[in-house]
Amino acid sequence: MRRFFRFLILTVASIALIFSAYALISGRTYLFKAVRYNFADIDDYKIFTNDTVAGGATQPWPVSSAYNKTELPEDLNTLLEDLNSVALLRIENGEIVFEKYWDGYSESSLSNSFSMAKSITSLLVGVAIKEGKIGSVDDKVSHYLDGFNEGLAAQLTIRHLLTMSSGSNWSESYQNPLSVTTEAYYGSDLVKTMNRLEIKTAPGTLHKYKSGDTQWLGLLLEKATGKSLSEYASEKLWKPMGAEHPALWSTDHEGGVEKAYCCFNTNARDFARIGQLMLDSGRWKGEAIIDSAYFAESITPCLIPDERNKSTDYYGFQWWIYPASEQIFYARGILGQYIIVIPAKKTVIVRLGHKRSKVMENDAPLEVSKLVNWGLGTGGFKAVGEVIDTTQ
Repeated sequence: MRRFFRFLILTVASIALIFSAYALISGRTYLFKAVRYNFADIDDYKIFTNDTVAGGATQPWPVSSAYNKTELPEDLNTLLEDLNSVALLRIENGEIVFEKYWDGYSESSLSNSFSMAKSITSLLVGVAIKEGKIGSVDDKVSHYLDGFNEGLAAQLTIRHLLTMSSGSNWSESYQNPLSVTTEAYYGSDLVKTMNRLEIKTAPGTLHKYKSGDTQWLGLLLEKATGKSLSEYASEKLWKPMGAEHPALWSTDHEGGVEKAYCCFNTNARDFARIGQLMLDSGRWKGEAIIDSAYFAESITPCLIPDERNKSTDYYGFQWWIYPASEQIFYARGILGQYIIVIPAKKTVIVRLGHKRSKVMENDAPLEVSKLVNWGLGTGGFKAVGEVIDTTQ
C-alpha cells in the first residue's frame, strides 16, 4: 500500500511538472488560472481585474402597487430553482411588479453577465453611430483597426461583426483548455490573442457564434471613441439611465482592455435598465441614446445562413430574437443570464443564475420560453425538446 501511494504521488507530481513546463514554454500561462478555477462562474469578477462603470444621479425604479402580489407559476418556479437561479425581476410599464432572489443574493448583488455583455457592446456601437464616431455599420473594420487591409479581412465590415458572420477562425469552445475562448477568458493579453486570428471564410456568408467578433467590436469602439468601454458605457448608458450601483467590467489585466464579449457585472435591477432602454426603442425617458435606425436593425433577424443552412431568424445585432413571436428579443449569457424584452406587454424580465437548460424551444433555452409565456400571461406551455451544447 505504501508503495502504491508513493507511485501515485510521483505520478501526480510528474503530471503537474509536465503541465507547468508546457504552460511556461508555450506561453500559455493562462492555463494555471484555467485549471485553478476550472469552470466559469457568476462571481468571476472576484478573480479578474475590473474597470468601474461609474453611475451618476440615481433613478430608483418605481415599485408597483401590485408588487409581488402574484406568485410564480409552479412549473416556472420549479424550473428556475432546478437551474439554481439567483435573481428574477419583472418590470411592467416602468415599475417593478415582481422580484425574487435566491442563494443569498439581493437587489444589489453583482453577477456576471457573460454574453449579455455582447448586447451592451452592441448598444455602444449604436451610441457611437449616433454621435458620428462611427460612420455606419457598413464601414470597413480596416478604417478603425490595423491588420485588416489584405485578403478576405479587407472585406470585413462592422455589420459582419454585429451579425456574427466575420468568417474568422475563432473557436467557440469552453470545454477545451487550449481553445482561444479559454485563453481570452483567463488570459492577460486580449489584443495579442485577437491579432492571431485570421479571416478564413468570406464575411457575411455564414452566421456562426463567435465571441471574438464582439471583442473586435470592443477594440474598434476604443479606437473610434478614444475611450475605454467602461468610460464610454458610464458616460452614455450608466449615468443617463440613473443606475443605482456602479458596474464592473472585467479586463484582461490591470489597465488593460475590457472583455467586450462577456463579464459585465451588475445586479438585476440595473440590468433591467438595458431592457427598458430597448423596450423604449433606444430612448431613456424620451431622450434618444442610440441611433434609431440602428435600434431597428438590432432586433431584425440578420437572415444569414447558419451552420444548419437555416436562415438566421433568431439573431440580429448581438441581440437574440424569439422567432415564435413578434418583436420579442433578449440578451443571453451562457449560464442562463437573460434580459427579455416583450414590447406588446411593456415588460422587461431579468433572470440571473448558475445554470441554463439544455432543452431548446424556438432556438431558445427552455426557461426563455417559459419566461416569455409568463410575461405574455399565457399558459399551456409545452416544450419541444432538442438537446444542445451550451456554448453561447
